[in-house]
Amino acid sequence: MANYRVLVSDPISEKGVEALAAAAGITVDVKTGISFDPKTGKPTEEFLKLIPEYHGLIVRSETKVTAEVFAVAKNLKVIGRAGVGVDNIDRSAATDHGVIVMNTPTGNTISTAEHAFTLMLATARNIGPAHAEVLKGNFKAARKTYQGIELNGKRLAVLGMGRIGTEFAKRAQSFNMHVVAYDPFLSQARADQLKVELAGTPDAALAGADVVTLHVPLTDETKHILNAKRLASMNAGALVINCARGGLIDEEALKAAIDSGHIAGCGLDVFETEPPSADHPLFTLGKHIAFTPHLGASTNEAQENVGIQVAEQLRDYFITGEIRNAVNMPNLDSRTLESVGPYLDLATSLGKLLSKIAPAQCDTIKVSYLGPVSELDTELVTRTVLTGFLAYAHEESQVNLVNAPAVAKALGLQITESTVALATNCTELIEVSAIKGNEVCTVAGTFYGKSPRIVHISGHNVETSPSGRILFVENDDRPGMVGLIGNSLGEAGVNIANMALSRTEDRTSAVTVIEVDTEPPAELLEKLRSTPGIIRVLSFEL
Repeated sequence: MANYRVLVSDPISEKGVEALAAAAGITVDVKTGISFDPKTGKPTEEFLKLIPEYHGLIVRSETKVTAEVFAVAKNLKVIGRAGVGVDNIDRSAATDHGVIVMNTPTGNTISTAEHAFTLMLATARNIGPAHAEVLKGNFKAARKTYQGIELNGKRLAVLGMGRIGTEFAKRAQSFNMHVVAYDPFLSQARADQLKVELAGTPDAALAGADVVTLHVPLTDETKHILNAKRLASMNAGALVINCARGGLIDEEALKAAIDSGHIAGCGLDVFETEPPSADHPLFTLGKHIAFTPHLGASTNEAQENVGIQVAEQLRDYFITGEIRNAVNMPNLDSRTLESVGPYLDLATSLGKLLSKIAPAQCDTIKVSYLGPVSELDTELVTRTVLTGFLAYAHEESQVNLVNAPAVAKALGLQITESTVALATNCTELIEVSAIKGNEVCTVAGTFYGKSPRIVHISGHNVETSPSGRILFVENDDRPGMVGLIGNSLGEAGVNIANMALSRTEDRTSAVTVIEVDTEPPAELLEKLRSTPGIIRVLSFEL
């Protein structure tokens, strides 16, 4: 039996170390505090000399696994992160060097859900301010000042129904709160199972809400998802809770809404800038506030759970080859990679493209094949499509080839395979459809020689690249629209690399798919969207 050496460079649960060390063929060394020099911001010389000896590495957030580390870690096969975030690991370098990166996304689910729920209760009942006044001896005055808000019967908006949002919703229902949930990938069937009202948009979820709790990743789409307009749509006296990511809330807008009296207060565990400055505007508030220093995952149980989980994952990888919670592409044997590899990049792009144009909260993703690709092991290609579709807006779950089907199942999203339905002249085609009731949105791609191309988008036959910055414009089919779009791009200094045009058979609408060299400015996009005759404008990177 092979002997594998594992280095634990950051503190984890002793039970985790014991579980790993007890496995036959695995030797564990615990050497904490020697991996990273905060003065230089680089790995230490000691760590760089040690790491070539090890096949596995377990870290938390202190160790920074940079490209420099991978360059010398000639025996390293797997890294386990005790926790969710892997920002301290260069995943591109890991993939380039054939190193699997695993995290433990479920270990702190309950901890974070409980903390967010605690913030809601503390904010509603003024626990923090009242506590401070009691310690000052102002018992009677505080009793008159800090009247609370009852949660019974209140409307709760949950933005993001992943693991943590789901656990929060369960607890809120036990408090007799009416839960309305928004998640772009939550199906109606899953919402019914969870006994929550499904909202089609964040605006629909927030309209008339008494409390909002945020459980979404921070992306370009979700930054300031809670802005002044949406705060104004909530009921007067509403509460705002954020235990997910700083930047989801426009903090200036939140402060203004509280000052105006429309929002009663907030409970925040995360901030746009961390640590926040002592003179943060929200810190001047006196009632219905609760602030904590990013403690969502900070419980004894959560820390022990992630330590045990990451140790078990590395043990199972070395002993049986099982890969769980990988956040980069797992290794493929050479034969599979040779046959299926060329299709994977196209499959990822089709999934990403579909996630941008498909109806929200669809029920089914159908992947269809025509030609030589249909004779291969299409499960990997289907998983790659699904990964691209889910990962574009579901960072919380670290979606990848390994866990994409499980993430889809948790969201109530069905995955099917079939033969191609589109009428096509292509001899080979990958067709991907998102289905919501009777509504179907389809994209498709093929190969011209060895060059992958997207050849169909939502009812329109086009030809465009499956990579780069894409501007998608849907408009009324009438003279002058293409020129208007081109002139607008030119005036904004956005260069067009390629343009594809298509229109419906009845000539009622048309699409323009434009490959551009640079990201179009927000002002240009708003200008196009407000132009009469333009139905939809999307800008995204494939």
